[in-house]
Amino acid sequence: MSPSTLSAGGQSYEIFRLEDAERLPYTLRILLENALRHGEEEDAEALRRWQPAAAPSDEISFRPARVLLQDFTGVPAVVDLAGMRNAMADLGGDPSRINPQLPAELVIDHSVQVDDAELEFERNRERYAFLRWGQTAFDNFKVVPPNTGIVHQVNLEFLARVIEARDGQAFPDTLVGTDSHTTMINGLGVLGWGVGGIEAEAAMLGEAVSMLIPEVVGFKLTGSMREGATATDLVLTVTQLLRAAGVVGKFVEYFGHGLVGLPLADRATIGNMSPEYGATCGFFPVDDETLKYLRLTGRDEKQLALVEAYCKENALWHDPDHAPEYSQVVELDLTSVEPSLAGPRRPQDRVPLRDAKRLFLDSLETFGGDYGNEHDEAVSESFPASDPPSTIEPGHGELVHGVQVAVGAVALAPRAASTTVELEGEEFERPSTSSRPVLTSTSTSSASRRSATGARHASGTRAPSRERSLRRSSKATSSCAQCFPATGTSRRASIRR
Repeated sequence: MSPSTLSAGGQSYEIFRLEDAERLPYTLRILLENALRHGEEEDAEALRRWQPAAAPSDEISFRPARVLLQDFTGVPAVVDLAGMRNAMADLGGDPSRINPQLPAELVIDHSVQVDDAELEFERNRERYAFLRWGQTAFDNFKVVPPNTGIVHQVNLEFLARVIEARDGQAFPDTLVGTDSHTTMINGLGVLGWGVGGIEAEAAMLGEAVSMLIPEVVGFKLTGSMREGATATDLVLTVTQLLRAAGVVGKFVEYFGHGLVGLPLADRATIGNMSPEYGATCGFFPVDDETLKYLRLTGRDEKQLALVEAYCKENALWHDPDHAPEYSQVVELDLTSVEPSLAGPRRPQDRVPLRDAKRLFLDSLETFGGDYGNEHDEAVSESFPASDPPSTIEPGHGELVHGVQVAVGAVALAPRAASTTVELEGEEFERPSTSSRPVLTSTSTSSASRRSATGARHASGTRAPSRERSLRRSSKATSSCAQCFPATGTSRRASIRR
């Protein structure tokens, strides 16, 4: 397919028009343009004949416009490039020919600790010096210094182009990143997702990303957010719905009249949660809200003109009145979103704030488990947890000397609380007058020696007499006085209570 010309912002660009692609989801239109621009006719044909109900079977090559790195995974990639330059020099070639083939941008944020910027440079001096060298030595490689922001924030506010202009061509900004939450950029209308360091390095060197044409789940938004509901409430609701729908390995694409007026910060938050609901990406097509955000973050007016002109000309501008074909459609009325709570590890277990008290009290009955005896249930209701009821010991087992003993890797061994001195491999013990059960481990050989007394009690064998223990304790005291005189310490002993 031959390119055509687009004029925007007083300049002309070569573009590849998407003809008869309105039925395709916006994400697949971007992949189609990518295939056309790189001359992949078979891939383009496979994308044109995509069927929403069909299982993924057609493999295509995707060539992102750029690569986004954070410092933990980016530093090894730069080290590999430096090693390749050394190898080129050893072979008598020109080391300067070794460069990333795509623009690669590294944001230093993962190694940053929240204290003082000067300390950061002291801690990471060698790493930062190496990255500084890489920025000056390699073409197509830029480094965003520390104390600037997290990688996704920098990408959203500064690095993203939405529409890229390069070598006289204009095309959609796409990327792969070495962080699972690279999908935050989907909120700005930029298609991208997280990959491993090896895949990112291959993309830097010009290798295409091989992938199956995915299923695309449409998420239809209607209405508008009511007062009191936040982006967190919205994203927890969306995550719960998509986890229930099952979107692992699929593209998710948001559309509908609910997008009108939905702030870009809310969109970016939803896109950022793509790994939590399992999708490869969570994409929002370009619209007026996108331009508003680009202007807010200081993008050039020529860039804004290019974004608007290209997307409207090439079927990438969101039309709320036209719904593409999707493999599945999930709907949400934004007016139904309410203040919610959810734990960080299981965001899909959303609890409406209005029900939080009732659900919490209901959960207190068993803390999610059936205890099987009154004592364990009483323990679960006690506060603090370190002060359980003292009627009987928790757990199941046999009564030994009037105490219930648990059977298992960790046993409750009733014995007198004692002070034990270990000296040159031999233990000496002096029991106290009080008696209470002591937890002793019986699962390892090293633990068996320490719990010998308790094990004899639990098995019903006779414990050492009080007189014998006192004699051994006396010997230990005498030995310790010789080993640890007041003037210094000549040997080491361990004392347990």
